[in-house]
Amino acid sequence: MTLRTPKEIVGILDQYIIGQKDAKKAVAVALYNRYRRMQLSGELQKEITPKNMLMAGPTGVGKTEIARRLAEIVEAPFVKVEATKFTEVGYVGRDVEAMVRDLVAKAVQMEEKIQFEQVKSQATKKANEIIAEAMVPEENQADNNNNNFNGFDMQAFQNMLQGLQDTPKTVSEETKSKRQAALEKIEAGLLEDEEVTVEIAQAPKANPMSDMMGQMGMDMSSMFSNMMPQQKVKRTLAVRDARELLIKQESANLVDYDVLYQKAIDRTTQNGIIFIDEIDKIAENSANKSSQVSRQGVQRDILPIVEGSTVQTKYGPVDTNHILFIAAGAFAESKPSDLIPELQGRFPIRVELNALTKDDFVKILTDPANSLLKQYEALLQADGVKLIFTQEAIDRIAQIAFDVNTGTDNIGARRLATILEKLLEDILYEAPDMNIGEIKVTEAYVNEKLSDIITNKDLTKFIL
Repeated sequence: MTLRTPKEIVGILDQYIIGQKDAKKAVAVALYNRYRRMQLSGELQKEITPKNMLMAGPTGVGKTEIARRLAEIVEAPFVKVEATKFTEVGYVGRDVEAMVRDLVAKAVQMEEKIQFEQVKSQATKKANEIIAEAMVPEENQADNNNNNFNGFDMQAFQNMLQGLQDTPKTVSEETKSKRQAALEKIEAGLLEDEEVTVEIAQAPKANPMSDMMGQMGMDMSSMFSNMMPQQKVKRTLAVRDARELLIKQESANLVDYDVLYQKAIDRTTQNGIIFIDEIDKIAENSANKSSQVSRQGVQRDILPIVEGSTVQTKYGPVDTNHILFIAAGAFAESKPSDLIPELQGRFPIRVELNALTKDDFVKILTDPANSLLKQYEALLQADGVKLIFTQEAIDRIAQIAFDVNTGTDNIGARRLATILEKLLEDILYEAPDMNIGEIKVTEAYVNEKLSDIITNKDLTKFIL
């Protein structure tokens, strides 16, 4: 886990998320407490569990973005799930333990990327050798037309038998010399655009039975792959593209997956973050009494996962005691106290996020490293058009977004995306055919393009 102090974490979050200081501070402290815990003795580590967090606030104010950026900062496995996707047993929906299985799968991807990088040089060397062999085949293997009898590929059958017997192919000295010459050119990057036909391991097809077995801690795909030889398909690609596929294939052969899976499980149990969105939708409330049994059932199903339990996955058992859970919801029709008491107790840290003001919208448009205005400027730059927004135009866009949010449903910063798309619709359409090097968006242009929204309040219901 990358070590960051709470102030450093907040500083990084400030680059992408405007406002919400209390929420940023709370998540930064919760994250740093993980580092503090790892400095303690083993017995004490077991006793200290993460302080799970409940975020309450309108949609579009940064709840999900805070959690997602947090995981990126510390390179932790992270999954976002929606509470409404889970249901009590007997109703249609996903099993609540699926969130843990998804988290482990994410950790496996992260660990695989790390270990693949460690063996990349070896894998690249082997990939180049395979390409050289494919470009300079043995003469008696160059033409397989005579090996096909009534649609049966004798050469493929022979190759399969040879693979099972693990016997080396005989190669003439002349072929070895030609392959060495080709290999030197490949390694020097002189044949990158040349096409080559190589055999690539075929990706296993999705199998619902494998998913069911995975829930019981059994990896059916691995079991069958060990019993049967791996199927391969021939693909004709440029050398550079073939190399990338072969590097991945050979890296998988060099990595010990038993060790990889164990490291992924350790990464999950110590650093994993699960973000449960829309938790307010499963809270009981007086306004809507329908499906109350189902809602409370979902809460009771989630409870043991958050409290700490062992979940069986196809990679091995996962203990959820030290996974950090962050729940979030708008709580427009309910309140956190409508959750069952047991679940409330598992989220001791409560943070309320504020609705966005006009000044917040101005900052969202300009301050973040990947702000919406910068995104549109970059998109139009691809057509050779320089897009410039005046400060007055930015202020006007922010005011319109704030007014529409106030007059209709408040969807936070998401309102800006739709308003900007409407504002720049003609420019985005005409830009490829324009010979103008610069376009300036002024306050007058904003008022003209968005006049219907400004003057006709009923039209705001069409702005999502």
